[in-house]
Amino acid sequence: MGALDHFSNLFDCSSAGHHKKRKNFQTVEIKVKMDCEGCERKVRRSVEGMKGVSQVDIDRKASKLTVTGYVEPKKVVARVAHRTGKRVEIWPYVPYDVVDHPYAQGVYDKKAPSGYVRGDHQMSGGGLARASSTEVRYTTAFSDENPAACTVM
Repeated sequence: MGALDHFSNLFDCSSAGHHKKRKNFQTVEIKVKMDCEGCERKVRRSVEGMKGVSQVDIDRKASKLTVTGYVEPKKVVARVAHRTGKRVEIWPYVPYDVVDHPYAQGVYDKKAPSGYVRGDHQMSGGGLARASSTEVRYTTAFSDENPAACTVM
């Protein structure tokens, strides 16, 4: 977009102040159950023809669909659900290393692919806090597992 186009858009009176909002280039990750190559093909075809889509990646083992382009996440989810008839949701998992307490209630999900835990619990504030270094030092000083670690005696 050149400078002349920019100025002409600024001083354009024909649209009466209504500017079309541009979509951002983003990556949308979706969880959708895929059992076979036919399911994978059906899911791929449901989003390939969508306006703004530039790349579609599918990981059938993890039941994960990744769509990259100028798209809105809600529209992608709605289109996949409508075209395939499957239960579809935004990818709810984060890598195992990102979460402070991966085995805490609400975070650990046995249905999650290996290496992932449920991520929406951590974003909402959790409830468990990571122990500070002084707390760790005091709790390990009186450890039953290592009697020689007691610094008082």
